[in-house]
Amino acid sequence: MTATFSAIELVVADLPASLAFYRRLGLDIPADADQAPHVEFELPGGIRLLWDTIETIRSFTPDWTEPTGGHRLSLAFDCGTAADVDSLFDEVTAAGYDGRKKPWDAPWGQRYATVDDPDGNPVDLFAALTP
Repeated sequence: MTATFSAIELVVADLPASLAFYRRLGLDIPADADQAPHVEFELPGGIRLLWDTIETIRSFTPDWTEPTGGHRLSLAFDCGTAADVDSLFDEVTAAGYDGRKKPWDAPWGQRYATVDDPDGNPVDLFAALTP
């Protein structure tokens, strides 16, 4: 048997707030998902992004505690163009989300920026500097 990578899970304090953030980044998550304790969204290529509330996690791991001291996971969204990185960063931060790092030209040839989702997870926005 060979295991197949299938999903990435985010544990969130406020599911509707988290889903609203990821909708703003372009994920077409149905509105009725806001009421669920567990949400799955299939990304291009078949990998699923999962959201679970803290309450859901504690229902089967009662002693679960939130990590401290920094993040261990970040997600990255390809914005298509360098201008689109700047535009999406401005849109997301204008909506009240924290901009961790303003757009900059990274030495590896990408326009890069980082915003925090509602749970403080860093989300990278990037695009190649040259098409």
